[in-house]
Amino acid sequence: MNIELAIIGGTGVYDPEMLSDIREENIETEFGNVPVKIGTLPNRVSAAFLPRHGAGHTVPPHLINYRANIKALKLLGVTKIIATGAVGSLDLTYQPGDFVLLDQFIDFTKSRVMTFYGGGGQGVVHVDMTGPYCPEIRELLIIAASKANVSLKSTGVTYICTEGPRFETPAEINMFSQFGGQVVGMTSVPEVILAREAEICYATIGMVTNYAAGISPNPLTHQEVVETMQQTQGRLRELIVAAIAHAHEYKRECSCKSAIAELGKFK
Repeated sequence: MNIELAIIGGTGVYDPEMLSDIREENIETEFGNVPVKIGTLPNRVSAAFLPRHGAGHTVPPHLINYRANIKALKLLGVTKIIATGAVGSLDLTYQPGDFVLLDQFIDFTKSRVMTFYGGGGQGVVHVDMTGPYCPEIRELLIIAASKANVSLKSTGVTYICTEGPRFETPAEINMFSQFGGQVVGMTSVPEVILAREAEICYATIGMVTNYAAGISPNPLTHQEVVETMQQTQGRLRELIVAAIAHAHEYKRECSCKSAIAELGKFK
């Protein structure tokens, strides 16, 4: 089996609506088993879909088995991932309903396993994260957004990743803003790091679902996030389908494919 493209669905993105002829495969990894849906895209290319939080949002962000998810996609032959994620805005110019393309991240998680390589027989990897999100997949999404007439903020978007599952305090949001963050979420780390270690090209489309604590005039709720996500589903699907339609322009000349060359090859 060789499925080159995968879509990781975040909060509110639980069903692979852009796929047809869907079947489910259970991928066994040393980190656990992962159910992955595989189907056909409008351009007749096969792709995998993995709901990050499980079917119906049953897994909180701090308990997601990130290593199993990325390893399962690697075993399928995936070389490029388009991920989605709900984000809160730290900046009034990033409004609910906006799409953002993540550029950098700052990690404030506390208890997550960040690497496939724990030393010993596994070896040690100090993976370069100068450009955390694949520049070629980002460019593909920028082109697709333009052709699909979907507004996408793509320059200088810094994502703050928190542990969750609670929302942040206003004091934390104020600090994150001073650190240069534009949006906040709970899932891009360690997913983006593990994808880099697995030498998979990876980019994330963030959907702004709310203003963060201290900026929003109302208490934050998960229902608010889900409702905003539901309102953006059509545009998100258009963007992903448009990106896939132009995937032939993707040459994979980035550094993602050799991210751990110093160790040899991803195992």
